[in-house]
Amino acid sequence: MKRAWSAEESRSRAEEVRDLHAIAHLATAGRSPGPAGPLAGVPMVVKDNIHVAGMPNTAGTPALADHVPREHASVVRRLIDAGATVIGKATMHELAFGITCDTTPVGPVRNAHDPFRFAGGSSGGTAVAVAAGIVPAGLGTDTGGSVRVPAALNGVCGFRPTTGRYPADGMTPLSGTRDTAGPIARTVTELALLDSVLAAERPEPLAEVPPPAIRLGVPHGFLTGDLDEEVEELWESAVTRLRAAGVTMVPVDDTALAELSADQGMSLVIHEAGTGLRAYLEEHVPGVSFERLVGEVAAADVRAIFTDSVVPGVAPAVYEAALATRSALRGTYARVFRECGIDALAFPTTPATAKEFSAVGDFVLRGRVVPTFPTFIRNCQHGSIAGFPGLTVPMGRDQNGLPAGLALDGALGEDRNLLAIGASVERTLADQQASILA
Repeated sequence: MKRAWSAEESRSRAEEVRDLHAIAHLATAGRSPGPAGPLAGVPMVVKDNIHVAGMPNTAGTPALADHVPREHASVVRRLIDAGATVIGKATMHELAFGITCDTTPVGPVRNAHDPFRFAGGSSGGTAVAVAAGIVPAGLGTDTGGSVRVPAALNGVCGFRPTTGRYPADGMTPLSGTRDTAGPIARTVTELALLDSVLAAERPEPLAEVPPPAIRLGVPHGFLTGDLDEEVEELWESAVTRLRAAGVTMVPVDDTALAELSADQGMSLVIHEAGTGLRAYLEEHVPGVSFERLVGEVAAADVRAIFTDSVVPGVAPAVYEAALATRSALRGTYARVFRECGIDALAFPTTPATAKEFSAVGDFVLRGRVVPTFPTFIRNCQHGSIAGFPGLTVPMGRDQNGLPAGLALDGALGEDRNLLAIGASVERTLADQQASILA
């Protein structure tokens, strides 16, 4: 990753666009970088639920406002040891339990392309910080799309690795089964460098994969159905452009994926949020009880989730059934890749582009009112539950200039191959767009 600007320039830019509310805490001086490495001099932000020693880790919730970790999370330590400078903590949806970042202690996180629209979440601050030019890259977390959704809505690239590829210590948890840190950057090549650092692998250039060597699975039905009209047009255009470049587009029936993920993902999250947060508080913030945490939740949508679901919990049989369904989903994913001989599944990252803040609860999609949260995470759910790697790259912009993303889900453990495929797809779409505008 080329050094784009200094930490001082990043802090200056953060002040210039402070009304976007991308940064929850801006350091007065950058954290001291480690020895010269592949990220030497690169300023970054880290989501406010990932520990950075000496910086607040509020997870966007009042009860943790005074929580300042003494040690870095392992993922942060790896970035710093590679030379990165952490210039601040990125704003997030409270306790990572939402997709809009509309209610935060510093104000609503505003989309980098239209400040009257939401940024996506729950890693909205990280995505906006990258898209608005505060930093070249940042770190978020992804449980059900929380890296990929805001990256797509802000026109940048986001990566969710295979679950377990990166260390998970030092993070305020949501779901132990599904949580993972994930980077957001301007290009897939930059994501690949961050991935190698976060996975403690030797940085190697991505393999060059020409479009004719790529086989993408194109779901028909759930993942590519019920799209906003303009997103549907962008998707169809992207498929046409990829096919014209030589990519083999393989039809895939995604019915089984949709059936297996329906209503199962939230059961995992609801159960694991309760147990995980209790354990986290006991270890890292013993002065704050789980009851106090819940009692002080500020966002109405998050408070409702805790009151109605997390506190009562789910029955053990329901949780066990969700785990069994997750195993079946992993098997189905593997079978789709094997039987179709594909490198990745391709589909729109979100069914719509960013909506105005008045639509944080629901919005109109193809003439009917739909709930915002489940609609925007719909396409990212499957891979998140199964633990497969997922990537989003820019797909184009609608008539209002709002970005949409093209998602790629890869095979389990094939993270580097997915990134190589993604880099080729990104270049192809960018080259095609450039030729159209020439």
